[in-house]
Amino acid sequence: MTTESRVGSSMVWWGWGTAEGHAPLPDSIRGLLSQALGIDGEPTAPGAPPTPAPSRLAQDARTRLEVIVGPDACSTTDADRVAHTRGKSTPDLLKIRGGDLTDAPDAVLTPASHDDVLAILATCTEENVAVVPFGGGTSVVGGLAPEADGFAATIALDLRRMDALVRIDETSMTATFQPGVRGPAAEALLAPHGLTLGHFPQSFEHASLGGYAATRSSGQASAGYGRFDQMIVALTLATPTGTWTLGRGPHNAAGPDLRHVAIGSEGAFGVVTEVTVAVRAAPAVRRYEGWQVPSFAEGVELLRALAQGGALPTIARLSDEMETGVGLANAKAAGEQTAQGCYVMLGFEGTAEQNDARRAAAAPVLKAAGASSLGDELGDQWLEGRFHGPYLRDALLDVGGLVETVETTTDWAALPGLYEAVRAAAVESLSGAGTPAIVLCHISHVYRTGASLYFTIVCKQADDPLAQWAAAKQAIGDAIVGAGGSITHHHAVGTDHRPWLGAEVGDVGLRVLRAIKDELDPAGILNPGVLVARADD
Repeated sequence: MTTESRVGSSMVWWGWGTAEGHAPLPDSIRGLLSQALGIDGEPTAPGAPPTPAPSRLAQDARTRLEVIVGPDACSTTDADRVAHTRGKSTPDLLKIRGGDLTDAPDAVLTPASHDDVLAILATCTEENVAVVPFGGGTSVVGGLAPEADGFAATIALDLRRMDALVRIDETSMTATFQPGVRGPAAEALLAPHGLTLGHFPQSFEHASLGGYAATRSSGQASAGYGRFDQMIVALTLATPTGTWTLGRGPHNAAGPDLRHVAIGSEGAFGVVTEVTVAVRAAPAVRRYEGWQVPSFAEGVELLRALAQGGALPTIARLSDEMETGVGLANAKAAGEQTAQGCYVMLGFEGTAEQNDARRAAAAPVLKAAGASSLGDELGDQWLEGRFHGPYLRDALLDVGGLVETVETTTDWAALPGLYEAVRAAAVESLSGAGTPAIVLCHISHVYRTGASLYFTIVCKQADDPLAQWAAAKQAIGDAIVGAGGSITHHHAVGTDHRPWLGAEVGDVGLRVLRAIKDELDPAGILNPGVLVARADD
């Protein structure tokens, strides 16, 4: 097996993030998992990566592509192909840990410019080669697992070389980036100008700005800075039928806003090659506070009052009783004292004067809700560990646990019913299969008219964990649609959520998406089966 990597990857092939970020579960947590869920396996260390089948990319096609990007930017090494196989959902990891490389690309290309991407798409159209745009590789919904049967080969189009800050307009407070810029790099490029994007999803350390745009990403500070789609002023796509530039002025009435055809299109309509975003002055002061409310229902009403009363801070999070309880068990194991009830975490970012004003506006709402302060320590702990969740997921997989997340959104009126429906569907499906589950939930994205729900589901792996989760996912997806929720708030559609998309956008909506796909990508080479079903399905 060839192990040399010409392209590289920011993450390990068998899990999330870097090898240095992983650690075994503490004995206290393993004891809790064994007692509550029967998860008592011994940790397994990753072995050698599996070997993909020989590349199907024909030599003539490879030669044409190498002329565009250069030989060193067209890799068929085993290491690069494995590193670009699927994303980082639990099913993705179960498959690759089990040696399943059926979705491995036949080559990995790293273009350096918009013109490179256009030329690649033209060549791949002629050569019947499927193209999977690849940013940080952080998809958790099958967004990097195309349905590529019938194509001569598949390539992963890794945009890491397109990683420049193109320009900053400090008068208009915008910045234009190439798509391969990762979250930390974007903040580092803006910092000398005293600016921030303020977009911090859990995937921040590895995800790219092109990926943010392609998936309608929402960061953990969305209450203060907005979702990524709200930040986008303009963007450019390379499509098989040409260049598409969108966005002129912050607002206009020039027909439907076609930016939003591209935003969230998941590489199925085109490849984002440039994105202009609104930026802000970097906050001088950040303060994160923990609060306690007696119940999740009362916490929901607190967040609604903050949002609808104009007192919403930069960050607002609410954990339900189960998520709070698990946190309490961990803290007790560390000899710390924490609160009962439900945790609320509020974050304030800005000048000292702005933060004081926002805290003052929130104070009467907190008092009316009966919230009690837990001080800054809880908020500081969350800030320190806010990107570590996926590492914990991997450690649980290592000992035989099954851990996956589900997120949805709805309006305030429907939110309690949606919360109960998802919990019940997950528990009934997994318990019925003989693997009792615990379901944790929090709200981390709050709006005037509604909020998101983010569930973490934990149980013991069955003999066939992929089938086990597929059955639970089906039950949960049906429950979300039945309770009036969206099938996704920020993880995107990919292939995993596509079965429920019709229930959300209707048959007319599906035909509109199909028509857009056919216009921009008539040969269907771009991320086939992602977001939009293949034409022959």
